[in-house]
Formats: sequence, structure tokens, C-alpha cells
Amino acid sequence: MDSTVVTSERIAGIDEAGRGALAGPVVAGAVILPNILTKRRSHIPCWSPYVRRPADADCLIADSKMLSPEQRDVAYTWIVEHCAFGVGIVDNVAIDTHGILRATEQAMQLALDELRTNIQPTSLLIDGRDAFHFDCPHTSVIRGDSIHPCIAAGSIIAKVTRDRLMKEWHHTYPDYLFHEHKGYGAEVHRLRIMKHGPCPLHRRSFLRNILNEQLSLLMA
Repeated sequence: MDSTVVTSERIAGIDEAGRGALAGPVVAGAVILPNILTKRRSHIPCWSPYVRRPADADCLIADSKMLSPEQRDVAYTWIVEHCAFGVGIVDNVAIDTHGILRATEQAMQLALDELRTNIQPTSLLIDGRDAFHFDCPHTSVIRGDSIHPCIAAGSIIAKVTRDRLMKEWHHTYPDYLFHEHKGYGAEVHRLRIMKHGPCPLHRRSFLRNILNEQLSLLMA
């Protein structure tokens, strides 16, 4: 470990998960980190909480995509136990109705609303380049989940929440293997859509090419 940073107790980091998926909701996480975090020496940008107990030494706060499912679960548990956070979920029907950009902003607003039931942030750091509107000072940061630990924490909350939802929906729609690909455009997922057609979780606006291909095969 080489450097220590103090994260403001009032700066909330916000990130989303599921924006590019073919099925399921877009989920946002908003997190305020109240602790002193230590930047780790690692091949990825990551931080750990000040070690008060052995379990904390294994906690990595980083871009959720760079962590294993097991590492995300450890980090998620620590964030839920030690941080103020909020979650926003916007379903596939709203995505098809309003578009993914507006749905993403709505999910972030919902996450912020839930966070505010516990603490009022003075400013926000948002992952990405989109110019979303919020009623308090905010800054969009490209690759923010690799720069700011609060955004990385938001990405973990969003990713773990969404993955768990998709695993639950696998039991309702087992033909699509949502527990494996979480609704993203993996080949196995596309093949299942081709075979079974879309289910109520699918974003119809994201499936035009697949459905057109399916129609072409049926008409051949």
C-alpha cells in the first residue's frame, strides 16, 4: 500500500450497471464513503478501507467490472455495512418507452433520492461523459470508476444488485440462462432469443437485429 486518501463524507459517487444489456433493468448505485481509504498497489486502480478487522483487508473498492464476483460480494457487504448508499432500478418497459439515456438518468435520480433519506450530499461525481441533470453540484467523470473510490463503490452496488436480480429471474425464465450472462449480449443469450423469442424482461428496442434475423430464418 502506498498512499492514503480521505474521502469526503458528503461527496456521493454514482454509477450504473446494465446500460448495454439486452434484458432486465438498468440499475444505479449512489454511495458516500465516510472512511479513510488506502490506495492499493495493484494492476488495477483500487482502494481498501482502513483495516480494523481481518475481513477488511480483503475488501477492494474498484471498478466493478475489474473485480471477480467474489470480490464484488465482499466489497458490497462492506459498503452496505459501513456507508450511506442508495439504489435506483428502472425496468425494461421504461427503457423501451423512454430510451436508455433517460432511463439511466432516472435510475441515478432514484438512487440519489434513496441516499438522501440518510444523508444529504453536497456534490456528486457521476461516471461517464453524459450531461445528466441533478439539483446539486455535480461533475461527470470519464472512467470515473477507476479514478474516484466513491464512484467505484457506486458501480459495485449497482452491479451486485443487478446481477442478483438477474439470477432470481433465471428461475422465472430458465430458457434464457440469465444467471450466466445477466442479460447481456453473449452468444448463448442471443441463441436463446433466436430459439424462444423474447420474454417479458427483454428490451424490445435492443432486439431489432436479432428479431429480424429470427424472422428471416422463419421465412426462409
